[in-house]
Amino acid sequence: MHERLAETRELAYTTVMTVLDRLAKKKLTERERDGKAWRYKAAAPREELAADLMRDALDRAGDRREALVRFVGQVSDEEAALLRDALARLEARDG
Repeated sequence: MHERLAETRELAYTTVMTVLDRLAKKKLTERERDGKAWRYKAAAPREELAADLMRDALDRAGDRREALVRFVGQVSDEEAALLRDALARLEARDG
């Protein structure tokens, strides 16, 4: 991981390991022993993390309805179509 990051930025090895350790404690990464070292991987797919972040933002918004209305007002036509499709799939699944 450090080698990959070092290709774009100059970071100390200990800095990378500290961040990865903190991410593991927050359950955002998983780690397993590989000899004397740790091997890290994402704990969940990127899409799941994005959904969790959106849900957390709604929880902190106060007025969930207003937050959703403002969000939807900012999406592109393509994103609005994706939202409509997602809602239709959920209704079909639950219906």
